Amino acid sequence: MTGKIICVGLGPGDPDLISVRADRLIRGARDVAFFRKAGRQGQARRIVEGMLAPGTAEHAMEYPVTTELPFDSPAYIAQLSAFYDDWTARLRAMAEAGREVIVLCEGDPFFYGSFMHLYVRLRDLVPVEVVPGIPGMVGCWNAVGQPITWGDDVLTVLMGTLPEADLIRHMRGAEALVIMKTGRNLPRVRRALATAGRLDQAWLVERGTMPGQRMVPLAEVGDDDCPYFAIVLVHGHGRRPVAEAAE
Repeated sequence: MTGKIICVGLGPGDPDLISVRADRLIRGARDVAFFRKAGRQGQARRIVEGMLAPGTAEHAMEYPVTTELPFDSPAYIAQLSAFYDDWTARLRAMAEAGREVIVLCEGDPFFYGSFMHLYVRLRDLVPVEVVPGIPGMVGCWNAVGQPITWGDDVLTVLMGTLPEADLIRHMRGAEALVIMKTGRNLPRVRRALATAGRLDQAWLVERGTMPGQRMVPLAEVGDDDCPYFAIVLVHGHGRRPVAEAAE
């Protein structure tokens, strides 16, 4: 008897933004797995606080390393690979025992989500489903209250982990920008935006749609203010009706 692995996207952080299907699956779950840093509750688990049924088995998938090592170092890659292999085996065993396991994932699972690494390992072994979620950046640009794109604007999504020269190159050619994985990379992102002539247009959105949400022009943020749950936005200014162009 084979069970199933279902990864549910939780959206940007506000529980009210979870899809109806994801909400139903979470509330009916008997096994729930979620990623977290060792010793922490985990952002995904925080979002579903109060939603789990009594007696639900919780499986905390604790990263062996997060920011302690460079993400492209052999040691980092080896530890993360072993972590994903281990949890692939555990989830496979549960599914093959007939259990349906709900895996929680912030944002959308297929948009830079950690579950992708489990998905590619599990999909040919046991049944796997993915329930889409609202990406975190969508919650952030709605929190700012400005359209991120207009008309024919092209939206570019960058990782703050990119080399500074690459960031500058993409920023100079972009119309609307989302920069993820800021945190300790924020000073480099600030310098790149300044060099590209875009710093005065940039917003830092911390914990978008979550408790403690903060929105501030990036030019007003110091280099030592590097929140982990933060995204940098640069809004597009493309084609729009004449009456709106003056805004």
